[in-house]
Amino acid sequence: MLYAILCYNDEDVVGAWTKEEDEAVMARLHVVQKRLAIEGRLGPVARLLPTTAATTLRKGGEEPLVIDGPFAETKEQLLGFYMIECPSLEAALDVARELAEANPGMGSYEIRPVALFFPKGVPS
Repeated sequence: MLYAILCYNDEDVVGAWTKEEDEAVMARLHVVQKRLAIEGRLGPVARLLPTTAATTLRKGGEEPLVIDGPFAETKEQLLGFYMIECPSLEAALDVARELAEANPGMGSYEIRPVALFFPKGVPS
């Protein structure tokens, strides 16, 4: 089963890290990523640009509304994600625990099963 691990944290805190602090966190996360890659369980990993670069399409009205900025109803922002292959939710939670240990502080990791969708005519 594929699982997405969505990485939430306070963007202001992460953005205030020094270059050295950021590199230290990235090095600790790389240890977890390298092990998952060796095991053949690591899919795409992305670190998102700041929410100031975001655009939101808000649906629900007659016409979708496009708004500059993230405008999510949360104090934490989605900063990145992992796609991992795991046999169970418990195994995915174990990976999220490792990531949390490598990246201390407040925040959360949301774990969701992923269903791949390949429309007809689109190469998979």
